[in-house]
Amino acid sequence: MDALTVGQAAPPFTLPALDGSASVPDPDGRRLVLMFFQEAGTPACTTQVQSLAQEAELLGELDADALFVSTDSLERLQEFARGLAPGTRLASDAEGAVARAYGVYDEISRRARRAAFVVEADGTLGLALPWYNPLNSDQLAQIFTALGLDGGV
Repeated sequence: MDALTVGQAAPPFTLPALDGSASVPDPDGRRLVLMFFQEAGTPACTTQVQSLAQEAELLGELDADALFVSTDSLERLQEFARGLAPGTRLASDAEGAVARAYGVYDEISRRARRAAFVVEADGTLGLALPWYNPLNSDQLAQIFTALGLDGGV
């Protein structure tokens, strides 16, 4: 599969989420930071989710939401959510179909790789980071720059 690129249509999907369901494109027409993470509850993935979730107010000011997707079950995500900020949106891609569509599924581990995408309100990609490192502050800044914040966070 070819890597997804900026300006390309984001692969559409609807997944079960802790708050019901989550879709691309966003049904409310908002921009979406789509963040794939490997495994709920692991230290690196907790850091990854928390680093963006703590910026929820800033995301709102930029007319964007964050959605965190893993191949974990909804039950596992429910456990994981207990240690996260209220309102953190988690969705289950248990079969890995969405991770495959975005080119971030690892067939060996049978999990999504860490990755980040900005999906614009029109359903196109504003940013594609198919290899995301939660300890790389430059990548987090790239997300906010793609959302229109000068200089990132």
